[in-house]
Amino acid sequence: MHRLYRILPYFLAGAAGGLMTLALLPVYPDGQPASDLPVQLVNVGTGQNAATQDFVQAAALAMPTVVHIKASESDELANKRFRQEQQRNPWGFMDDDFFFGFPQQRQRIQRLEGSGSGVIFSDDGYIVTNNHVVAFADRFTVTLFDKKTYEANLIGTDPKTDLAVLKIDAAGLPVLDFGDSDKAQIGEWVMAVGNPFDLTSTVTAGIISAKGRDIDIIQTKDAIEAFIQTDAAVNPGNSGGALVDIQGALLGINTAIATKTGYYSGYSFAIPINMVRRIAEDIISYGYYQRGKMGLSLVELDGSISKELELPVSQGVIIKELEEGGAAELAGLKPFDVITEANGRPIRSAPDLLEQVGRTKPGDSIVLNVLREGKYSRVSIRMR
Repeated sequence: MHRLYRILPYFLAGAAGGLMTLALLPVYPDGQPASDLPVQLVNVGTGQNAATQDFVQAAALAMPTVVHIKASESDELANKRFRQEQQRNPWGFMDDDFFFGFPQQRQRIQRLEGSGSGVIFSDDGYIVTNNHVVAFADRFTVTLFDKKTYEANLIGTDPKTDLAVLKIDAAGLPVLDFGDSDKAQIGEWVMAVGNPFDLTSTVTAGIISAKGRDIDIIQTKDAIEAFIQTDAAVNPGNSGGALVDIQGALLGINTAIATKTGYYSGYSFAIPINMVRRIAEDIISYGYYQRGKMGLSLVELDGSISKELELPVSQGVIIKELEEGGAAELAGLKPFDVITEANGRPIRSAPDLLEQVGRTKPGDSIVLNVLREGKYSRVSIRMR
């Protein structure tokens, strides 16, 4: 098993190359701190077949549940940001009229503004959106499908999953049924509903083209990325909007696009609703996301590593290191163990496992199927 350490540098070099390619595809357009979200439009034909009829019904259900969010800085927050920037770069923010005999142009404080989308999470006014739609701001205006406008309060955020929850003072709001993102199938028709370029109540359609995508866009430690990838057309302003199945059930929150231009060019990515529900409910109840941790680092299994280590499987994750005193170590897991299932779900990649762990909170248990020295065993881990 020590051969893993010998081949690991080559694996990591290949992985870094892949991540670099994704990193070169900007997801958020420059100069738009709060606007963005992607989806691809697919031609579903003009005939009155079952698919088009279902889109009509699903759109009628979904559009009233998607809101427009305008986020902005107050003067107080803009001044605070300006002072912090002055401290970081004093040479770029000179307040004196002259510096070494040369006139200086005073810097004007400009308040940041942006817009995006959100989805009504509960009929009493809770709204889920992306963290990057609201993170820079402290003032939020929500406009409903019927054009009613509300000032919103920020309940909480989770930057590691790019989710946030707002609250408006309203009751009896329309909500969508929650789908089951675990059961969503590649090739299944979906719709994206949002407000691209401030064009409210825009609906586009496509299919699920992949699941469990990690595109390395959330630049925080311990980020969870296990996106649903679609080819429904999404653009700046769609962030925080709804990904809906053909029955009109909510499957995810649209979050990002892969693009070289900042605009839609083929693929978009949504946070699965099973994860969204878990995180949003925590934020509503506690103000923050209570996240369970296993305490381990992983290497994703592939065909070459499987062959080198003479393993009977080519998909899964290999435990590289364990945190001393962490949940995984206390449960008896060891380096080089291969995890192939979690709570009965196949684990084909690291995002698959991160998504399952992300749904737990401290004290919850997760059951893993573990391969060690040619033998499988079930291991229950109590999250910490």
